[in-house]
Order: sequence, then structure tokens, then C-alpha cells
Amino acid sequence: MARKLLSRKELRAEAEAAEAAGTKTKKAPKTAKPRAPRKSRKAAPAEVRLKAFWGVFNQSLKRLALYEYSQRKQADKKAAELTEKHNSPHFVQPVKEVIEEK
Repeated sequence: MARKLLSRKELRAEAEAAEAAGTKTKKAPKTAKPRAPRKSRKAAPAEVRLKAFWGVFNQSLKRLALYEYSQRKQADKKAAELTEKHNSPHFVQPVKEVIEEK
């Protein structure tokens, strides 16, 4: 059966009549309460420590050797040797790696 569409005024009058009689015909929409901000459950990130090294790389950015930061001269020497041997440029670049604490 098709339902008759009621205007806003008619619906209001019907609701007031039902309220006066003590019964409700339709449920009133619930008002949403503002929620409290949610507490973060994310764990505090562990402190990450890095150590610097010198890396010898080829043209493809493949790391071929790794030297302590204080051994820059040895890293440059190795890059020069590889450049002569393979006829392609090799270079030295700083590399930072994570130190794992126990």
C-alpha cells in the first residue's frame, strides 16, 4: 500500500498529538554526543642510532666496499683502482647505517 507523504507541519502536529496522549508514534532521532578524543595506542618509537661510513660505488650505484669514516684515503684509493681496472667510473660516497644495540 502506498504511503501518503505528509508535510513537515502535519508530521509535527501528529507528534504533538501523540505526545499529549502519552505515546509516541515514531522514534525521534538520537542526538549524537561529542566523543572524547581517542587516546593513541602507538608505542613510542625506539631511538635509532646511525654510524657514518665511506662506501665505494660503481656506476650502477652498487656498493662494492665499505670503510670506516676515518679511512677516507683508503676508500679513494680503492675507487681509483676499480676505475682503472674496469674502465668505468667508481666513486666514494658517505653511507649511514643503523647501529643495533644489544
